[in-house]
Amino acid sequence: MKVTLVCAVALVDADGRVLIAKRPEGKQLAGMWEFPGGKLEAGERPETALIRELKEELGINVEQSCLAPLTFASHAYDDFHLLMPLYVCRRWKGIPTALEGQELKWAFPRDLHTYPMPPADLPLIPHLVDLL
Repeated sequence: MKVTLVCAVALVDADGRVLIAKRPEGKQLAGMWEFPGGKLEAGERPETALIRELKEELGINVEQSCLAPLTFASHAYDDFHLLMPLYVCRRWKGIPTALEGQELKWAFPRDLHTYPMPPADLPLIPHLVDLL
């Protein structure tokens, strides 16, 4: 089974809320809420990929020193296995803006379970609840 490496980040605001994005129509898992991030390109490090994805998806600038690894997800989908490190970031430049048609929402970690999320994201929630 093919292993796909995807990196994600929990952007945490001053109130302890986490930014989640709703996958737009036409994409796999459309309508599900997820943490911002994306697939790594060939030869790319996870932190570099996150910095690139956050600029492309949300229009924000993040320094590598502001990305703290928290945990990871390992989930077998029907046609691939997902490995996804989750980072936490509390500092960035700019205002997160939906640049790729996604809907954005700030949510408290304790409320994340009320949003439909991909199966790989669900085990990440307790780690954020414990942290925040």
